[in-house]
Amino acid sequence: MNVLMPQLGETVEEGTVTEWFKKPGDPVEKNETLFEVETDKVTTEVPALKAGILSKILVGEGETVDVGTVLAVIASEGDEADGETDEAAPAVEPATAPEAAAPTPAPAAKVEAAPRDKEARLSPVVRKLLARHNLSADQITGSGGGGRITKQDVLAFVEGGAGVEGDAGVEGGKDGGAGSTGDFKPFTKIRKLTGDHMLRSLATSAHVTQAIEIDFHTVDAARSAHGAAWKEEQGFSLTYLPFIARAICLAIADYPNINATVEGDGLKLHRDINLAVAVDLNFEGLVAPVIRDAGLKSVADLAREINRLAGAARNGKLTPDEVTGGTYTISNNGSFGTLFTTPVINQPQVAILSVDKIGRKPVVLERDEIAVRPIGVLAQSFDHRAVDGAYAAAFLSRLREIIEGTDWSAELV
Repeated sequence: MNVLMPQLGETVEEGTVTEWFKKPGDPVEKNETLFEVETDKVTTEVPALKAGILSKILVGEGETVDVGTVLAVIASEGDEADGETDEAAPAVEPATAPEAAAPTPAPAAKVEAAPRDKEARLSPVVRKLLARHNLSADQITGSGGGGRITKQDVLAFVEGGAGVEGDAGVEGGKDGGAGSTGDFKPFTKIRKLTGDHMLRSLATSAHVTQAIEIDFHTVDAARSAHGAAWKEEQGFSLTYLPFIARAICLAIADYPNINATVEGDGLKLHRDINLAVAVDLNFEGLVAPVIRDAGLKSVADLAREINRLAGAARNGKLTPDEVTGGTYTISNNGSFGTLFTTPVINQPQVAILSVDKIGRKPVVLERDEIAVRPIGVLAQSFDHRAVDGAYAAAFLSRLREIIEGTDWSAELV
């Protein structure tokens, strides 16, 4: 059977093979991890859908190809050269069809032995690394088949003290400012993906940020009444985040343009609220797993799902479907004591909310009474192409009304 580049998310069109866990001639069991693939959405391990022998690898590590491209062939008795396709990948014609085979090279040994220019055999990932460090392919000895340069070859060359990075004057693998010394630290895969995503967002959307101060005393009342029993039963603490997530869903019902995507000269309003929650990956990047149909879930449901997805993200266990399709994002920095954060919109969404520190402060109530309340700032960045400041401000005002005026205990029973 042919092993295809799978569709890892509804908007993903290509993927990069980052590692093969088997080599040609190795036996493969069904559901055994076969290779790792990286897209702009996720890095994930892909299992074999059939047992057999890995007879050919057609796409090497570090190469980026379109979804549906044949990556390898798994053979079994009576199945040495079949055109059967991977059931988990998008349907394509058998590899014998010219249009299906267009992005696919001939058997690996022939491709790598073909007389091609060294530069022409570089994957997009390798090209980017070479450009970033001002390197030439002629400077590096490739360890891939036929001498092909892999991503690991470039990183090893850089870490060995060679290369100059862009215009920053990084020489010898170190920060090369005048008279400066220091170690050079290459970006990890997730750090690079996060950075690229942020830059694309800033280049795409007209970012504006507004913030609002909110009194969380009603949320605190529910957490005080139910927090201890919740932790004993569920095994994790009841934080402010699921209450804010629930309030966002309720506010979106009144201001649906916040839950949308810019498409051409218009705005596509999403019927469902798929809430993405940004998760830090040990300070090396971010991923935003998605809670599907969040608008139909209670605070308790949201708390459990946020905890589950955050754990899966940090353990590298997210599935492709869990990191795609988000329509609104929450970013939470409050545990670090931040006062105010200007978040970058998670494309192709039009808004993102930052949750910062919620702490006790004296506030003036009605009749000039002073009380100590849990106060926090919620800051929303929005795409000015999609909504104006008045609309975004009205959404934040509604969000405050919901948080401050709801009896949250009813959502935890």
